[in-house]
Amino acid sequence: MMVSHLTDRVEPPNARALLPIMQGTCFVLIETTRFAATSLCIALGLPLALFLFVAGWDLHALFAQLGNLSDRYLEADTLRRSLFSLDLQIGFLVTAGTVTLFRMPRFLQRLIDDLETHTDREPRRD
Repeated sequence: MMVSHLTDRVEPPNARALLPIMQGTCFVLIETTRFAATSLCIALGLPLALFLFVAGWDLHALFAQLGNLSDRYLEADTLRRSLFSLDLQIGFLVTAGTVTLFRMPRFLQRLIDDLETHTDREPRRD
């Protein structure tokens, strides 16, 4: 009596067949991480550039303004501190979202071009 199982009929997946899929997935993940990191750096750098511009590109004036801001923050009551923190969070989210929206079309086009170029270099196995 011979017992046949479905696993006996299905060939195990070939590692070489999965390699292009894994390479493409890793490429997309690396590029997306790079995009997110640079967008975050831009969003964090914009307020610094704005404060430097307001201070006339003078570091002493910048730190004097930041000292004044920190003194007023420490003297404020709890409600005003929490409202100021909420304003900062909303400002950061708006800035990060705006930077991401402006950079997204170019990123997607570059990703599509790189993926098409990458698949053209791979020999077809069909």
